[in-house]
Amino acid sequence: MNSFQPEPRPLVLCVDDEPRSLETLERTLDEEFDVLTASSAEQALTLLEGQPVQVILCDQRMPGMTGVELLSQVRDRWPDTGRLILSGYTDSDDIIRGINDSGIHQYITKPWHPDALMDTLREVCQLSQLQQQNELLAMEMKLTAPQLQRELRAKKQQLAQQFQLAEIRRGLDSPLNSICDQVGRIAPYDISVLVTGESGTGKELFARALHYNSARAEQPFVVENCGAMPDELLASELFGHKKGSFTGAINDHMGLFEQANGGTIFLDEIGEISPAFQVKLLRVLQEREVRPLGEQRRRKVDVRIIASTNRDLEEEVRAGRFRQDLYYRLAEVTLLLPSLGRRRGDIPLLAQHFLTRAQQEFDKPVRGFSDEALACMQRYNWPGNVRELQNEVRRMLVLADDDWVGADLLSPRILRAGPEEESEALDAIAGLDGSLKDRIEALEKRILREALIRHRWNKSRAAKELGLSRVGLRAKLERYGMDKTSPAPTSPAEH
Repeated sequence: MNSFQPEPRPLVLCVDDEPRSLETLERTLDEEFDVLTASSAEQALTLLEGQPVQVILCDQRMPGMTGVELLSQVRDRWPDTGRLILSGYTDSDDIIRGINDSGIHQYITKPWHPDALMDTLREVCQLSQLQQQNELLAMEMKLTAPQLQRELRAKKQQLAQQFQLAEIRRGLDSPLNSICDQVGRIAPYDISVLVTGESGTGKELFARALHYNSARAEQPFVVENCGAMPDELLASELFGHKKGSFTGAINDHMGLFEQANGGTIFLDEIGEISPAFQVKLLRVLQEREVRPLGEQRRRKVDVRIIASTNRDLEEEVRAGRFRQDLYYRLAEVTLLLPSLGRRRGDIPLLAQHFLTRAQQEFDKPVRGFSDEALACMQRYNWPGNVRELQNEVRRMLVLADDDWVGADLLSPRILRAGPEEESEALDAIAGLDGSLKDRIEALEKRILREALIRHRWNKSRAAKELGLSRVGLRAKLERYGMDKTSPAPTSPAEH
């Protein structure tokens, strides 16, 4: 009997008086969350009487009770309710004051993008889970402090081992080798590091590697995503606040800079902060002290700063959108992470790593990838970088019905990625170079190859799909040097 039990999905309550908005939210979120919907504040309060939710996503403008008024009631009646998110078509000062008064964690401006909304909900759910874990840990430490201290030390040792540079998956000729060498040289020194690169390239991974390979490895490593957060909320998260400093401040709150004291703070998406907040952050970095909201006394902090961005901050400085003095404070050393498309030799190692993790998560063992699947993955540029590769591997494993994960399970966009010389030929199809015959043959070769892979090199099925006889298909394959059967699936370890 399979004893594997999947973790329960977070429960999200969406409140909006527009039926189309609710339908879109439910359709968007259903992939990862359990969703409750309410078309009015009153209906939402009724639902909350019956069950706790992890996140409430509420529209501001509704007849009767506004979003701020609803969430204020929720915070008063159910203070243990998870993260509260408000959405609307404006970000006026009145709304921001309402956010502070209601203890709302984030404000999202409409119209929202589905990917951005999903990222936001993932982050707030992780924060909520982390807060619950921290509260549970604090309670347990009072009861069994010695045992928990031993477990904490073991966990720290495990984390330190996990983020050693040797554990970063890369090939012998990987562009990451020089970056890992640089990380190893700068990690022991308390120098600020700016990690840049496209989204999904592993910036937080390298920030953790810097921390766990430094003398601060035994001290806290804390993370804050600085994007899409009003200045007031970001200041409260980073610097803390005093009880009563604003209406929703029912307790003293220690900011992340103080929580990271002695360790490292990682400021993700630093390029998104406003010019006004840049001034506040610069002062903290210069003085090495913070002043919680509502308090006059400043507090000294000893933290190492690691920041990341997918923007070109030098260009942002030239354009006047980012302060030059703050940039130089953050970028004492800069690490530029290459995109996955420039690390094709790393793709088999990463794919196998993600496959192993997914097998453990889904309790679904397989022998590995077919050579053809790995070859197709290496031909694709991966615009979503490592995160896209991880999602694709998980998808393939779920769909697999064989001992081997084959190329036929790849998404069409990846399957269509051809060899470099074939891609160049396809580029010429829409260009001016090459004869019409050459362009058509290049396209025909691509279509034949994709059909054969999709049907696992079963020529009869491929011919039927393409409207060809089996003899006609064989003639075309011989003409293009493709008249072969699919190679036997083997794992990378067997080479």
